[in-house]
Amino acid sequence: MPTFKTEQAGYAMTAVLQVIGRDLLIVVTGGTNPHIGDVTMVTAKTSAQTVRFPSHDGRLHKDNFISERMAAALKPYLLGSCTITAGIHVNQITKAQIAAAAPMTMTLSQQIIEWLTANPIIVPKPEYYGNDESPK
Repeated sequence: MPTFKTEQAGYAMTAVLQVIGRDLLIVVTGGTNPHIGDVTMVTAKTSAQTVRFPSHDGRLHKDNFISERMAAALKPYLLGSCTITAGIHVNQITKAQIAAAAPMTMTLSQQIIEWLTANPIIVPKPEYYGNDESPK
């Protein structure tokens, strides 16, 4: 599975891409305590939808800041659906590290776009029964 990495402001973020037919699953993690803080789903023709999970103290994770940016960047390149999980935690995070998250996300997104451009997804389209047909 292709893996992409960026480092800035004293921490790293990694995106692992899995191609599943025409669909993409992207797992973005980083910092001192990687986790799954949210899930964002998008297609080329639909708006992104995000589910945020509670953190250890009950507040909702804010990793959608990353997954929703990535979803918007990748949307024009999608053939099928794209599901992004994100979970980055930096202990005692600084304002500079928070500010670095957006450009780091765009760097990962660009790396994925370049990979998708160089490795086009070519799979047969699924076949369906017509309205007047049914399984035999």
